[in-house]
Parts: sequence; structure tokens; C-alpha cells
Amino acid sequence: MKVKIDASELGQSKWYEYALRFAFGGTITALAGEIAKHFGPAIGGLFLAFPAILPATATLIADDEKKKKQRAGMNGAIRGRTAAGVDAAGAAMGCIGLIVFALIVWQRLPQSSLAVVLSEATLAWLFTSVAIWLMREKLWRSLAKKLRSSRHPLASAGSHTTPIDRSPDE
Repeated sequence: MKVKIDASELGQSKWYEYALRFAFGGTITALAGEIAKHFGPAIGGLFLAFPAILPATATLIADDEKKKKQRAGMNGAIRGRTAAGVDAAGAAMGCIGLIVFALIVWQRLPQSSLAVVLSEATLAWLFTSVAIWLMREKLWRSLAKKLRSSRHPLASAGSHTTPIDRSPDE
């Protein structure tokens, strides 16, 4: 799987999709603020780690993929759920990086300047998230290679495909 940025997709989003993401993000952030006010910043911080727009994004991805398949005359429900699941897996990898970010800020901020600590934590988040993604890719390829060599029925999926790549007609 190649990671790429396609800015042409931005123009295809509807205004209400942005509004939905904004509403989810704002609501989660406001709830985390209220929790922090009542129970303290350590507990409130746990809720800020919630991926605020993930529920909206997963819903929109599933709906979009389903509609694409329906336009082609197929049932896209499974494809939509799979695409949303793949997106959530990526968010989980990023959240592991976020844990590293939070630990660095928590440990280093009392002794260092905000700009230095945030820079270090951001680089650590990026490195951790990319490293986890690369490890997943390596594991996925290794598993696919073993499946191919054992003539397993799933082996026809290829060495670098994800579940979303294997369900073209669902």
C-alpha cells in the first residue's frame, strides 16, 4: 500500500460533511473540558485523547464507499464497513504515537520550554506512528508470503493488499 496525498478529493466533500466533523470534534472537546473541570486535568486529558472526528469520518467513509458500489450496481455495505475499519486501524496506529507524545510532554514540560517539548513530542509521535505502520506492512507482507507458499486460499490476495483491496465487488 502506498501512502499518498490526493488534494482533488477535498473538492468532492459536501459542506455538511465538514459540518458533521466540526460538530463531532467540538462536542468531544467540550465534553473533555467539562470532565476536566469536574475531575481535574489528568482525567480530562484521557478524554482529549479520543479521536474526536473518527466517528464522523468512519460514518462518512462507509457511506461514500457504499454509494460508489451502488452506482456500479453492487451492494457496497461490506465494502463501506471494511473501508471504515481500515481507516480506524490507521487511527489506532496514530493513537499509539499520541501516547508517546503525551508521555514526553508530561515528563519533559516541567523542565523545558513549551516550544522545545512540543517539537520533540511531535517528532516522537511521527516517528512512532510511521514505525508502527511500517511494522504492520512488514508483518502483512510476511503473512501473505507464508500464505502463498502454503497454497492457502487467501494467498491470491497478494503480498501488499489490505482487506479493502480484496473486496472489489462487495
